[in-house]
Amino acid sequence: MLLNIENLQVSYGKIKAIKGISLHVNQGEIVTLVGANGAGKTTLLKTISGILSPAEGVINFEGTDLSKIKPYQRVINGICQAPEGRGIFPGMTVRENLEIGKYGRASAKVEMAEDLEMVYNLFPRLKERLGQAGGTLSGGEQQMLAIGRALMARPKLLLLDEPSMGLAPQMIANIFRIITEINKQGVTILLVEQNAQQALQRADRAYVLETGNVTKEAKASDLLNDPDVKAAYLGTGAH
Repeated sequence: MLLNIENLQVSYGKIKAIKGISLHVNQGEIVTLVGANGAGKTTLLKTISGILSPAEGVINFEGTDLSKIKPYQRVINGICQAPEGRGIFPGMTVRENLEIGKYGRASAKVEMAEDLEMVYNLFPRLKERLGQAGGTLSGGEQQMLAIGRALMARPKLLLLDEPSMGLAPQMIANIFRIITEINKQGVTILLVEQNAQQALQRADRAYVLETGNVTKEAKASDLLNDPDVKAAYLGTGAH
C-alpha cells in the first residue's frame, strides 16, 4: 500500500471540511475522488501535500507518518501535486517552469535532460513552446505544463486536482489519455475530477465524497453503473 489515510479530520476554523475520512491508494493504481464542490476533495489533496494540517487522523506514505514531514520534503519523498487552477509561473518560460519541478533534488542536474525529454514525449506541444512565457499559453497547454512540472520531480504519487477544468472537449480527451500513459509508466495517481465519467472510465478504484465523508468505495467500473452515482454525477439515471 503506497498511501494509507485513517480517520482524517481537517477544519477551517470551526468548519469541519473533512470529517473522518479513511482511504488507501495501492502502488500503480489510478484512484479517483468523485463529489460535488465543497465535498472536501481539494482539501484532502492539500492535506496530503502538507499545505493543510489535519486536526486528527494519520496519513502514511510508504509506511512513513507524514505528520512530521514538511511539504517540500514530501515532494522529495515522491508526492507531487498539479494543483487546481494549474499554478504555473506566468512570467517564466515553459522551460523555466519545468526546471522548477527539479528544485531541491540533489541529482537534478544529472536527471534534467532525461526528464525534460520524458515531458516532451508526453507533451510535444510544450517542446514547441519552450521559450514562451507560461502565461501566454492556452488553458490546455498550461494544464500540460502543470502536470509536466510535477513529473519533473519524479513522483511516486501524483495528485491531480481538476485537470480538465475549463478545457475544450478535445483537450479533455487528450489530457485523460496522457494521464493513462503516465500511469502506465509507473506513476500512481490520485485524481480529483468534476468530469466523473472520464475519471471513472480511467480509474481502477474510486471514492465518493459528500460533505467531508466517504459515502461509497468501489471499483471505478462498478460506480459507473451505480444508480446513485449516475443520478448525482453522470447526468443519467433517476433524479
